[in-house]
Amino acid sequence: MSDEKFTEKQIRQLKEDALRYVCPHAAKNDELLVNGPKIFTRGEGCYVYDIEGRKYLDTFATLLTTICGHNRPEVRQAVYEQMKKLEFFPNYVDSFTLPLIKLAKKLAEITPGDLSVSFFVNSGSEANETAIKIAKQYQLETGKPKKWKIIARRFSYHGTTLGAASATGLPSYKKYFEPLLPGYIFANAARDYECPEGMSPKEYGKVCLKELDDLIQFETPETIAGMIMDPVPGSNTAYPLPPEGYLQGVRKLCNKYGIVLIFDEVQTGFAKTGKMFACEHWDVTPDIITLGKGFTGGFAPLGAAVMTGKIYKVFKRIGHELRSGSTFGGHTLACAATLANIDIIEKENLVKKAAGMGKYLREGLEKLYKHFIVGDVCGIGMLLAVKLVSDRKTKTPLDPKLKVGKWIRERCWQLGMILRNNGDILVIAPSLILSKDEADILLKKTDQAISDAMKHFKFLRKGK
Repeated sequence: MSDEKFTEKQIRQLKEDALRYVCPHAAKNDELLVNGPKIFTRGEGCYVYDIEGRKYLDTFATLLTTICGHNRPEVRQAVYEQMKKLEFFPNYVDSFTLPLIKLAKKLAEITPGDLSVSFFVNSGSEANETAIKIAKQYQLETGKPKKWKIIARRFSYHGTTLGAASATGLPSYKKYFEPLLPGYIFANAARDYECPEGMSPKEYGKVCLKELDDLIQFETPETIAGMIMDPVPGSNTAYPLPPEGYLQGVRKLCNKYGIVLIFDEVQTGFAKTGKMFACEHWDVTPDIITLGKGFTGGFAPLGAAVMTGKIYKVFKRIGHELRSGSTFGGHTLACAATLANIDIIEKENLVKKAAGMGKYLREGLEKLYKHFIVGDVCGIGMLLAVKLVSDRKTKTPLDPKLKVGKWIRERCWQLGMILRNNGDILVIAPSLILSKDEADILLKKTDQAISDAMKHFKFLRKGK
C-alpha cells in the first residue's frame, strides 16, 4: 500500500488547521495544546500510521470499533459494490433497501432468544436513547401510561445524547448539562471487584438484587417503564463482571414487575467477550439489546436497538407505530459494511479466537503483578483492563494529581503503541484479529511503560 507523503510545511499547516477549525470530541485542551494534534492517514490490520509516517500498534481497536482490523478489503469491496447500485435511500414510512433487510434478518439469526426486530440508528448513543423511548411507548401502548421512569446504574456509561446522558451514571458526563431529563433513578453498580471481604460472590449478588428490589419498591413498580444496564460495564470502570446470579436475578425482577429490560452491548457486542454477545455468558436475554461501535467494523456509523417480537407486536397496529426516526438511520452503505463485517467474524471464527486470545492476554497481563502499582487485572475475553494502585492489598488508589496512567499512555505512544487509559486504568481491547506475535509486542511494551513509570515517579518501594 502506497503512502501519501507530506512536506514539513504541509504537516505544520494541517496541524494548525486542526486546532483552528475542529472542535474535538472528549477534548482535553491541556494535552492538545502541549502535544499538538495527532493526525492519522491510514491503517492496516492492527496498525495505524500518522501523518509523519510513524507506525503504531492499535490496542484499543480505534475506539472499540475496528474489531476485524483496519482496512479490510472484504468490507471495502462490499461498500463499493453497493455504491455502484444505490448509495442511500431512507428507511422511512414504507421504504426499505436490500442491505437493511438482509442485516435485520441476520441480526435476528445471531442475537439470543426472541430478539428479532431491529430499529436502526446512527450510533450507540442513539441506540440507547431509542431503546428507552421504545420501553416508554411500549408501556403506554399496553395500557400503563404511569410507567415512565427508567432505572439505570451508577458508574455506567450509555452515551452523550441528552436521553443517553440522563441514563449515564458517571458524573463527569452529566454535570455540564444539568438539569437532565426527569425520571431516571440509579441502582447499585453491582461490580464483582467490590464484593466485601468475607462475603461470597453469590451472597454479594443477592445483596445487590435486594437493593434493586428495594429501589423498585420505593419508587413503586407501577411507575417504572424500563431498566437499562450494561451486562459488562465499559472501559471507564475496567470491565467489571456482575456478581454471581445478578443478571439472572435482574431478569426475574423485570419479569415480576413488568419492566422492559435493556442490555447496552454497544461496547461488548460482536465477539469481544468470547461470545457473540456478553449476555450469553450468563444465558440471560433482555427485551431490547443495543448495538454500535464494532457493529460496522468502523467503516461507517451505525447503531441498532433490537427488540423482541413481543414488544414489536404492539407497534404493528395502525395508529400505534413507534414514534421515532432519523434521516440516515440504517444507512444503505453502513448496512452493507456491517453484513461484510459479520461475515468476517463468522468465517474467521473470531468469537472462539477472542476467547483464546483473551486468555493469553490476561495471563500475560497478570505477570505485571511484579510491579506493585498493578492492583488488579479485570475484564473478560479481549476486553481487559489493568488497575493501577498505590497499595494492592488495601486497593488504595494512586494520587490522581500524578496522572500516572496518562504518563504510561504517552510512554506507550513513544514506543509505537496506542494505549487507552481512563485515569489510572489501562485499557487493553485490541482488534479480534490480533496475532500472538502482536500480543507479545503489546505485553512487552505495556510492561516497559509501567517499569519506566515506576522509575520516573520514583516508586522505589511498596506503599510509596
